[in-house]
Order: sequence, then structure tokens, then C-alpha cells
Amino acid sequence: MPVINRIAEFHAEMTQWRHLIHAHPETAFEEHKTAELVAGLLESFGVSVDRGIARTGVIGTLGRMHACGHDGHTAMLLGAAKHLAETRNFAGTIHFIFQPAEENEGGARLMIQEGVLARYPVDAVYGMHNWPEMPVGQFAVRPGPMMAAFDIFEVTISGRGAHAAMPHLAIDPIVVAAQLVNGLQTIASRNVHPLESAVVSITQIHGGDTWNVIPDTVVLRGTTRSFNPAVRDQIEPAIRRIADGACRACGAQMELHYERRYPALINASAETEIAAATAASLVGETNVKRDLLPSMAAEDFACFLEQKPGAYIWIGNGTAEAGGILHNPHYDFNDEVLPLGASYWVRLAESALAKERRSA
Repeated sequence: MPVINRIAEFHAEMTQWRHLIHAHPETAFEEHKTAELVAGLLESFGVSVDRGIARTGVIGTLGRMHACGHDGHTAMLLGAAKHLAETRNFAGTIHFIFQPAEENEGGARLMIQEGVLARYPVDAVYGMHNWPEMPVGQFAVRPGPMMAAFDIFEVTISGRGAHAAMPHLAIDPIVVAAQLVNGLQTIASRNVHPLESAVVSITQIHGGDTWNVIPDTVVLRGTTRSFNPAVRDQIEPAIRRIADGACRACGAQMELHYERRYPALINASAETEIAAATAASLVGETNVKRDLLPSMAAEDFACFLEQKPGAYIWIGNGTAEAGGILHNPHYDFNDEVLPLGASYWVRLAESALAKERRSA
């Protein structure tokens, strides 16, 4: 695999970092051991370090890039920091952003709210995520929407409980919930323009705790995804309208909690070209996929891209059989990818900052 020779020399060291982080999983904003490991390694490379950014985030200053807090992504960015600290083959400043709480809790947004981009000013931001089912040695990137906006919702249906043998005495929230699950699917199929994209998924249903009692309440939770802000604005009132209608039809009451989490991830055209050219310099043009479909998965790196131009790229993690798919119990990061990912970061920093030097 075409990687920088010096990075290949410490492949085993990156693998050790990744395994150490993997062996000590920490949840959102509780990444204390991981933060100390990252900060200690950066300092050992001679990189200036700031701790406690957005509670458990770490920023090392030499360039400009981003990694989420996953073990493999962290190890790749550490590898790049180690190499760039040794070579310093760039003109400018790089900020390595190790953010906390990438999954669901929006660590990127908290970093921005705490002024990270004012404290560490940058002209552009770049991110990367491994992508199962894409072969090792390939990258994928596209300008414009790359990943979807992500919202969550909770619907509480309040009826009247009764003995299951006497349903005429009840206002059955389970019946209402069943109608609501089906009704919400009409948002994507009948409310949103056929050429736009939307997902409304019910992922939890909680109600009742025994066989012979109709419960008083049922709680449904789920997520929505979209790319177009107008479609995103359309979904919440549609959920409210459908849920309220189903409840009124059965005599039940409804309460909706809707929370906007991440915006759509939008890659800037110029920075996408820089990212694609960097990847191609390592693996060749044919191994950089530019015609991929956007993903309805979400990524809070989108919050950085709302503030600064940049690009988010996927790096192939190999077949699903080898490492599982994302958010699957059998998923594992492919350690063979580590030196390629680190090489990408190094070449990106050298290219982006050299480009600035030529235009100065």
C-alpha cells in the first residue's frame, strides 16, 4: 500500500495506540484516559498541547485538520502529528483537533460554542472517517452534501389503561402507536418531494410491562435524516400533525419532543479538490471515488463545516466480513489502514500549506 516510508516504520506503534484506546472505551465527555494519552503523545512529539477543550477535547498545534474520537481515527492523526513534528515540511500552522463526544452528543458544536475556532484560527478544516465495505487502498469524497442532517424525536402517547380483557374501557396507546409508526412513513413517501431525500425511523417503542394490562402511556423515539434545509424544516411539523391526528382519532393525548442535532455535512468545492488530489497522490486517481452517493448517516464534523470551508473524506476499511459494518457489534477498525490514513493527513498538510506559500 503506498504510504510514507517513515510512517510505515511506526505502523506497529500506531497499532499499539489504537489498541490501547480500543481497550479502554469511554463515553461522551468522559474520555479522560484517551485525552491524557493523546496529549502525552503529542507532547512527546514536540507538539504544543491544550487540554480540556469542550471538557475532554485536546488540540495540538503545528496544522489544520480534524479527527473524531474513534480509536483508529485518533491513531492516524497521532501518526501524522508525529511525522509532521519530525519533518515540519510545511509553511503555516496546523491545529490537530481531537474532539470529544462525536457520537450523538455533538462535541464539535460544544467546541465551537467555547470559541475553539477563535482561539485556534484556521482557513480550512478537514476530516476523515473509515468506511467499511470500501476496499483498503481507496478513498471517497464529493463536493456538496456528503452526509445527512440528524435530528431526534420522542412522542409520548397518553391514553387510559385497563384490563386487557376489557379494551372498551381503555384508550389504548399501543393501538395509537401502531397507527403512528405507519403514518410517519408517509412523510418521506407522500409529503417530501420525490427527488429530495428524507428518512423518518422509529427506533424505540416503550409501553406496558405485563401480559394482561393495557398501559396508560407508550413512548416512541426515533431519528430523522435529510440534506435540504427546507426538507428538514418540513419534517418536524409533519410528525406533530400525524401524531396529533392519530391521537385525536382515538381519544388519546400526544406530547412531542423534537431536537435538532447535526446539520448536513457540506463539503466545499475547492477543499474537496485538495482532499481528492491528496488521496490520488497516494493511491491513484482510479482509487479515489468521486461519484459516490451521499450517506444518510450523520457526522458532527458538519458543525465545523458550517463555520469554515473544508472537506470530509472516507477511507476504505475493507470488506464488511473482515471488520463488520459501522455500529455493529462485530465491527473492528482495520489496522492495515493506519499508515495510509496518517500518510493522507501528512500529504494534505504539506499540500494545503504549500499552496498557501505559493500564492503568498
